[in-house]
Amino acid sequence: MIGPSILFCPADRPERYAKAAAAAHTVIIDLEDAVSEANKEAARQALLASSLDPARTIVRINPFDTSHIAADLRAVRQTNYTQLMLPKCESAEQARNLAPYEVIALCETALGIHAAADIAAAENVTALMWGAEDLIASLGGTSSRLPDGGYRDIARYARSQVLLQASIHAKLAIDSVYLKIEDLAGLAAESEDAAASGFGAKASIHPKQMPVIAAAFAPSQEAVARARALLEAAEHNPGVFSFEGQMVDEPLLRQARAVIAAAERG
Repeated sequence: MIGPSILFCPADRPERYAKAAAAAHTVIIDLEDAVSEANKEAARQALLASSLDPARTIVRINPFDTSHIAADLRAVRQTNYTQLMLPKCESAEQARNLAPYEVIALCETALGIHAAADIAAAENVTALMWGAEDLIASLGGTSSRLPDGGYRDIARYARSQVLLQASIHAKLAIDSVYLKIEDLAGLAAESEDAAASGFGAKASIHPKQMPVIAAAFAPSQEAVARARALLEAAEHNPGVFSFEGQMVDEPLLRQARAVIAAAERG
């Protein structure tokens, strides 16, 4: 199970691997953006020497349009890791070309967002994530956020598309990173919105963000108790019924089941 808290870790900083694994539900060993051109081979060697739990580890390789992907894949084949994050994923074919690996498709270009439905349908794609900054750069823009910190409309559209397409194909949707490391209140608000909207996880760039994300995705005791009570009431009330002054039908029951599932995931 990926997430709900996911932490990027530079592949050329192996001394951070264990700390990242201790802090997050899932670690992304990053061979792409977090590693300079000069350190790419050293990063692969560090990956080869690592021994994190494959079930809780993702390797972000370099995109198909770079000269590094072949060497990245040669290195990954020598490890026990089975989950790859493909940055700048722009087609289902790209994802399928990585089979039998499970692929977390990072849709972060205009073409990638446009192709999100096809990408989500690929058999070996297990999750979709969106990336705000690379998307804006691909559009020729300069900032994904407004002065008040909220996303611009185009970023909100991309975020919604990834969530919708992942859900349609029963794949996990991962929310993008929050770059203001010290703004934990802003991170909490965005993480709570992601969880309430249906994202199953949120990626991050710093260990101090982990507890905030984990808390946002963990339902409160009150929410869990209410969900259990609502589902119990539904057993005795077939069809639409009233619960604590609210009309309840199947969509609300599905929401209650989602609360219970999130609580059981921990």
